[in-house]
Amino acid sequence: MPAPVPLPALHASHAGSWLRDAGATRTCSRGEAIMASADTPVLLLNAPLVATRLGYPDLSGLDLLELYAFVHPARFCVPTPRGLAHALDLDEPASDDAVPALLQQAAGVLLETCAADDWVEREGAWSALQSLMRLRWPWAQVLAPHVARPEKAEKWLFSRLPEWEEAPERPAPGQVLIEEPEIEAQLAHLTGAGSERREGQRAYARDVGKVFAPRGKRGAPHVLLAQAGTGIGKTLGYLAPASLWASAAQGTVWVSTYTKNLQRQLRGESRRAWPERRADGSQPVVVRKGRENYLCLLNLEDALQGGFGGRAAILAHLVARWAAYSRDGDMIGGDLPGWLGTLFRKRGIAALTDQRGECVYAGCPHYRKCFIERAARASAQADLVIANHALVMVNAARGRDHAQRPTRIVFDEGHHVFDAADSTFAAALSGQEAIELRRWIVGPERKSKGRRRGLAARLADVASYDEAGGEAIEAALEAAHALPSDGWLQRLHDGEPYGPLEALLAAVRGCVYARDESGGQEAGYGIETEAAGLPGPVIEAAGHAQAALAAIRRPLAKLAVRLEAVVEDAPDWLDGQGRARIEGARHSLAWRIDLLLAWEALLDRLGGPADPEFVDWLAVDRSEAREFDVGIHRRWLDPMKPFARVVLEPAHGVMLTSATLRDGEDWSSAVERAGTRHIEIEPHLASAESPFDYARRAEVLIVTDVKRGDLPALAGAYARLVEAAGGGVLGLFTAVRRLRAVHGRIADRLARAGLPLYAQHVDPIDTGTLVDIFRDDPAASLLGTDALRDGVDVPGHSLRCVVMEQVPWPRPDILHRARRAANGGGAYDDRIIRARLAQAFGRLIRSKDDAGHFVVLSAAFPSRLLSAFPPGTPVIRLTLAEALQRVAAGVSGGETARTVEDRQSS
Repeated sequence: MPAPVPLPALHASHAGSWLRDAGATRTCSRGEAIMASADTPVLLLNAPLVATRLGYPDLSGLDLLELYAFVHPARFCVPTPRGLAHALDLDEPASDDAVPALLQQAAGVLLETCAADDWVEREGAWSALQSLMRLRWPWAQVLAPHVARPEKAEKWLFSRLPEWEEAPERPAPGQVLIEEPEIEAQLAHLTGAGSERREGQRAYARDVGKVFAPRGKRGAPHVLLAQAGTGIGKTLGYLAPASLWASAAQGTVWVSTYTKNLQRQLRGESRRAWPERRADGSQPVVVRKGRENYLCLLNLEDALQGGFGGRAAILAHLVARWAAYSRDGDMIGGDLPGWLGTLFRKRGIAALTDQRGECVYAGCPHYRKCFIERAARASAQADLVIANHALVMVNAARGRDHAQRPTRIVFDEGHHVFDAADSTFAAALSGQEAIELRRWIVGPERKSKGRRRGLAARLADVASYDEAGGEAIEAALEAAHALPSDGWLQRLHDGEPYGPLEALLAAVRGCVYARDESGGQEAGYGIETEAAGLPGPVIEAAGHAQAALAAIRRPLAKLAVRLEAVVEDAPDWLDGQGRARIEGARHSLAWRIDLLLAWEALLDRLGGPADPEFVDWLAVDRSEAREFDVGIHRRWLDPMKPFARVVLEPAHGVMLTSATLRDGEDWSSAVERAGTRHIEIEPHLASAESPFDYARRAEVLIVTDVKRGDLPALAGAYARLVEAAGGGVLGLFTAVRRLRAVHGRIADRLARAGLPLYAQHVDPIDTGTLVDIFRDDPAASLLGTDALRDGVDVPGHSLRCVVMEQVPWPRPDILHRARRAANGGGAYDDRIIRARLAQAFGRLIRSKDDAGHFVVLSAAFPSRLLSAFPPGTPVIRLTLAEALQRVAAGVSGGETARTVEDRQSS
């Protein structure tokens, strides 16, 4: 075992602080811990979290997570003492006071790894360390004696990355029929010899096979709505027919998810059906995400060469270490540790991705090595593409290559397709959106840093070759100055808007504040008002803004025509790379022209009669009373109408599947939210019930004596429930403010009992990593909001109790009010609430051995909502004291003595 590093080590939790120096560990006050870290470099684990615990945001030290990211880039580690111990094969600390010694020991292991001959990630480390020494990275001097200078000079990262290769276009898939016996045989192969024969899974797989049959009529795809209860094994259930069809037809199946967690799970499950690589080296399975998820090599190069300063520059070098070992360059939910960006506090990770759609495509010097282009090309040749709902819809709507648009699609987590379509087909003319368009057209202004380039820089050679194209670029640049620029929000506050768009936003802001009756102004929340009966100044400002947007759109449309002409009548200098760059520019232009048309249409209707297909409103977006955007919004009343036209109609086979697709036994809302009525087809319906014994493995406890609005009582209830369960509690809140208040009241108390408590919107840790921490430690509990209500897969003892603070009523905003009026009033609300309850309950039982309690702290829980829970699940109304007894005793698996609700009659 390597010798521990003889540096002071500090650990802080809600239970207290511990400092190890001179070979002994002792408790210390917060002030003493802060002074110790200021006097000399100390070993820490997750410095931002320790700083939060100590209440000292400027805390710095030798963070072992940064060292781990340098030594083992692209390798997973839960960022806790327990997780670090597991990652380095060390004994986990028995208590908080053992953590400082673990930190010293872990540092010794990592430093010894750097000196070892068999260090797998040695390549590039010495060069990176030299740069980090110049940046005064705290670990650099400690590492220097352990990282030997290589005999040969190390290659620069950008020369080490492999290039992607062009491949011939894949032919159209064959028209094949997959027979049921083939599906059953493939399913048996995927589940493995000796596995339990599950009739529900077999029937489910046979139903899925119908989606892959040849289409009989244009615009009429096969559509299947399949409810698959938890535990059915739906992933292998649809991968079995999908893999058979992909092999026989030589086509691509797209599986779309809503959460990154399911994407990771799918990647693992797919290995049962496909190898990691084909014989020719290509990938049969590809995970595909939006551009903003991947590392942009041009942004990284700029950051490494001075575009970033201070701590952000250190982050860039650690990301460069990761890029050399990453599987696919996915920075959000891929193999980049989710905690790495949070160690550096500012938006460094986002700045290294293509957030603004500014890609220059073939004009980039790293185009041939681009992670995004590699994923796009790999997906064109893949049998299975794992994507997300938004990307599938965007790709169907405006994909660059029509031949690559998905035609056989499985929407897993299908209950979220409506929400994804709602966002994808929305229009929002806001200050933030408008300033991004200005930056895309104009490029850098004043002293702005970075490699951002405007239209003129991206298309300089076209402008010099084509006079009309050059004039169009100049006209677009001049017109774009009507858009908001840096400092627009402050000018609105000061009553000094500049230009027609800022004048419109100022009028919108004034109108929203004048009309607001929500109480949101005082509470610090965002506020909104209907786009109806608007005052004259708003309508007049909208007319001027509409004219300004049209003046931008016209030269962009002319430029698009000129680029098409350049491609068709190519000059001598236009090689394949130049053609690819112009095609990329055409795609980007089409996207911005469509955006401008949507904005113009939105403004055109202000002051006129309302369009019954849309809901329009004005909003001021705020967080904790701080304004961050102002705008006009438009949503489809039924977003499945454009979904049906863009996604369903061109497809040949589509499935929506979920454990919570329908409302109880009623399919009507699921069919309505699938969009099939808009293309006049009847979907196939299938249901496979969960094999889990909910009657014996779960209990729903409705606590009747915690008064609504009583924060001390709510906090006390949460604390006592966590103590009764011994941790393993997932607490779900409908408001961030209450979550923070409860966490602040109980975290110290629980920590002293050895029950760590983590929380979204409190701990400086991303949501995915919080779930990883929760899953890893059976004593931990986690508080969160909607993001944790589904998509959290924590089987086993780590999650044994789900607590909801109240019934998850829909937020009564303008959009919800319009949809409620159009869809049955209160019955529409009830369907939404039952779906949310079913999704939350689904977190509790993830495997046949799981057991636990689902607790709702709401005396006013209507009986009509109880059909959200699986049939047979005991539902008990009781006091908090009685609930604590049942939670402490666990679910016995016997008969429940007190089920007071008859859900059949309700």
